[in-house]
Amino acid sequence: MRRRHVSAKPFFSLPGYLLLGAGLCAATLAFGAQLPPDLAQAARDYDAAQLHGDRAELERLLADDYALVNSRARVEDKAGLIADYTAPGFKLDPFTIEQPVEKLWRDGAVLSGVVSISGSDGGKAFAARFRFADVWARRGGRWQVIFTEVTPVPTSP
Repeated sequence: MRRRHVSAKPFFSLPGYLLLGAGLCAATLAFGAQLPPDLAQAARDYDAAQLHGDRAELERLLADDYALVNSRARVEDKAGLIADYTAPGFKLDPFTIEQPVEKLWRDGAVLSGVVSISGSDGGKAFAARFRFADVWARRGGRWQVIFTEVTPVPTSP
């Protein structure tokens, strides 16, 4: 299991809207192959940007044609995601990815898993569990997230 942070706010369509720091493990693919170092770094940078609401990094790491299908089956775009992550009062707590799925091809990758997240938005606490998939593409020599989909994981009674 590896530690990584992912987009949280867009998954819920909260009002207003995969790796941080030294505690992270190296991302690995099934069968033990490692992600390319530049992709692993881009994923760390993306997740740090989400945690810290870093507009410049989000602009750099999200493709202009980025799309998110959130947990309510609504499609959101790059501008909406950035606006939400940089909104005053939004805070995402660190969490661990379970059941990671990582697929890699020449200029693309899917980084996926199950997460239990928590944080606050506009002073209101939130918590949820879901499966996510971030699709990455190498364009012009750099990795960017081009698509994310989120599926709620039902809670046990």
